[in-house]
Amino acid sequence: MKLRLALCCLAALCHSLVASAGPLEEQLTTYAAAAKIANPAFAGFSAARGEKLHTTRFALGKPDTPACTTCHGSDPRSSGNTLTGKRIEPVALSASPGRYADPAKVEKWFKRNCNEVLGRACSPLEKGDWLTFVSSR
Repeated sequence: MKLRLALCCLAALCHSLVASAGPLEEQLTTYAAAAKIANPAFAGFSAARGEKLHTTRFALGKPDTPACTTCHGSDPRSSGNTLTGKRIEPVALSASPGRYADPAKVEKWFKRNCNEVLGRACSPLEKGDWLTFVSSR
């Protein structure tokens, strides 16, 4: 009887944790599943890899946007500027808590920015790493 009660409590706790997961956590879960399919050895996202992606200069994208830092700056807690001078809110979750609430918007910006900076779509691993990086700041 105690085991049954413990199992019911554990099931209720797991259900509440899944139900309370926000949009960012849900996106990370989706990216993790896709990363695992692409590479069965996938062991989780890395803020360090995300930071490297954010700061690396790429040669295959648009020449005027070789890195994420071109527009977003090197400190994700600070605002950035587009090439036309329009202000961009900080990408760090600590500075812009509601920034990743809409998965469709997140995907829209990944599509645009990855193509402009990397010259290709970002992989689920890259998306998850970058989101992990900005979530840690």
